Amino acid sequence: MDDEPLVRSGLRAILGSAADIGVVADCAGGDAAGTVARHRPDVLLLDIRMPDVDGLTVLEQVAAMTPAPAVAMLTTFDAGEYVEAALTAGAAGFLMKNSSPEQLIHAVRVLADGGRILAPEATAPVIGGYLAAATARGAARRVEALTERERHVLALVRRGLSNRDIAGRLHLAHSTVKDHVSSVLAKLGGVNRVQAAVVADRAGMTDPPGRGRAEPPVRGRAEPPVRGRAEPPVRGR
Repeated sequence: MDDEPLVRSGLRAILGSAADIGVVADCAGGDAAGTVARHRPDVLLLDIRMPDVDGLTVLEQVAAMTPAPAVAMLTTFDAGEYVEAALTAGAAGFLMKNSSPEQLIHAVRVLADGGRILAPEATAPVIGGYLAAATARGAARRVEALTERERHVLALVRRGLSNRDIAGRLHLAHSTVKDHVSSVLAKLGGVNRVQAAVVADRAGMTDPPGRGRAEPPVRGRAEPPVRGRAEPPVRGR
């Protein structure tokens, strides 16, 4: 499925040259869902950007069919912007339009056999997204192992507050905060304060709720006791 007839005819010629591949149909984007419903292909090569319809919209429509074909997205654009959305929507592959004929034929065979295929341009975004998600999940698990008070302390460490500032913010003794910080750093894997802040940030931590800075008591100047002149005892005549 592609909006350019020249591209469609080129793909048909390339895939038709393989003895084990039969091209059942090609069409522009607006006819994509209907064409798939009529011909029920095993594999669909779908342009991700077309003027009359969004390829991701077509992908969602096709993925809802039973049975649904294995869909590989085709694009000439930088893959990073679209890979996650396409794979999340159900794509089984991501290919560049400048792929060689051999690569296209191989991709269709892999998809027809139930496999997945990614162009090299799509590999880095996929791996990067997976690692980022895994790092965030790992950070969240470590933070969940902390007590509620320790999470409050960590949230303020993330903001760069000193132990003394944290003590004032949480209305705790300075020595108590030192103990909490030491416990937090140990539970997070023996990290330092900077590394702990990174873990908190990846875990999506925010400031502890409902805590204001403790105000020191207001002391005024002590007034001396008021003493008057002693009156002599009154004696009657």
